Amino acid sequence: MAVLDLIHGGAHRGNNGAIAKFVSDLRDHLARRAVYRQTMRELGELSNRELADLGLNRGAIRSVAYEAAWGAK
Repeated sequence: MAVLDLIHGGAHRGNNGAIAKFVSDLRDHLARRAVYRQTMRELGELSNRELADLGLNRGAIRSVAYEAAWGAK
C-alpha cells in the first residue's frame, strides 16, 4: 500500500504542478491580452495627426499593440 500511495501521491503532485503552470500561463496570457487591448484602444483614439507625430499610421496600430504585449516578432 505504501508504494501505491507514493506512486499516486507523486502523480497527484505532478498534476498540481501542471495545473499551477496552466493557471500561471493563463494569467500571463490574460495580462498580456489586457495590455494589447489597452494599447489598441489608446492608439485608436488618437487622431491621424497625433499618430503621425509618433511616426505611426492606422495600419501600424495592431503591430505596435502586439509588440507592446508580447515583444518584437
